[in-house]
Formats: sequence, C-alpha cells, structure tokens
Amino acid sequence: MSISIEAGELLECFQWGVENRAEARLELADVLTYCLLLADRLGEDPCDLVVEKLRITADKYPVEKARGSRRKYDEL
Repeated sequence: MSISIEAGELLECFQWGVENRAEARLELADVLTYCLLLADRLGEDPCDLVVEKLRITADKYPVEKARGSRRKYDEL
C-alpha cells in the first residue's frame, strides 16, 4: 500500500504539467525505498528482478519488430 501511496505523491509532482523536480526527487526516493524494502521482505535481489524483467520484455518486444510500433506483443 505504501508504494501506491508514494507513487501517487510522485505523480502529483507532475499533475498540472509543472514539474517540481526537487519534490519529485524526494517522492521518487520514497517509492524506491518501499520497493527495496518489499524486495528484501520477499528475499529477492532488486537488480536480479530488473534484469529478469528486461529479458522478458526483450523477448516479448523484439527491437526489429517493436521499434516505432504501439502494437501489443501478441500483435507483432
């Protein structure tokens, strides 16, 4: 729940098209902190999670097919 709340606060920094960079940095830090705490609680390495997800995404959206396209992976 905390990740969601902090993500909402981060979005507020951009809500009206005016970027509040200083505040956004602090809210991003809050989101990242809660994400890291969750990864720790799950016994997962955050870097491993990101690399795994990037591999999955690369397989779903091969560059040669997906570049410049808005189509979903099952439509490529």
